[in-house]
Amino acid sequence: MTAAPASPATGELTGVAGWAVGLMESLGGPGAALVVGLDNLFPPLPSELVLPLAGFAAGRGAFGLGSAIFWTTFGSVAGAVVVYLLGRRLGHDRTRRWVSRLPLVDTADFDRTAAWFARHGGKAVFLGRMIPLFRSFVSIPAGVEAMPFGRFLLFTTAGSLVWNTGFVGAGYLLGEHWPRIERYASAFQYFVVAGIAVAAGLFVVRRLRARKP
Repeated sequence: MTAAPASPATGELTGVAGWAVGLMESLGGPGAALVVGLDNLFPPLPSELVLPLAGFAAGRGAFGLGSAIFWTTFGSVAGAVVVYLLGRRLGHDRTRRWVSRLPLVDTADFDRTAAWFARHGGKAVFLGRMIPLFRSFVSIPAGVEAMPFGRFLLFTTAGSLVWNTGFVGAGYLLGEHWPRIERYASAFQYFVVAGIAVAAGLFVVRRLRARKP
């Protein structure tokens, strides 16, 4: 597949999009890795925006499509590893003590969550890399519960590769029409946020009812 000729200007793009594409066109693949890696450390910079832009930059000739997928996946994994290491440093016991001070939360909730993660951690990390918001935070419980690093790396890489390939490829194929992807991804993210809000509301209601005499 032959990429379109490079365009030296990014004037048609503004804000985060213009900054991201400019960085990718200046630094090439490592620039894409840097931008995508920030998604793990700064969730307001969503991968649903950045990944199609990497495909768009590849279409402009900044790098090849395969290179875009490789570098964005490298950035995703590198950012996830940083968050995982923060979780490892925090540790299970310290996190449990912190959770015990939260209102409406019992340490039994933390223990059940830790037990569930011990059983399904691999699937949680793999699928979590493909869910908005969760993708930035799923590395924390993996670190807190000391998931073996090799296992964490395997599932993180696999999940990131699937997610990144889809979005980078779509951005490459759509070219300047990449904002279409953002609209659909944003709608999905709103759906996820709404689901979290409903679940949190039900949790609070149940706890308040349980504490009534």
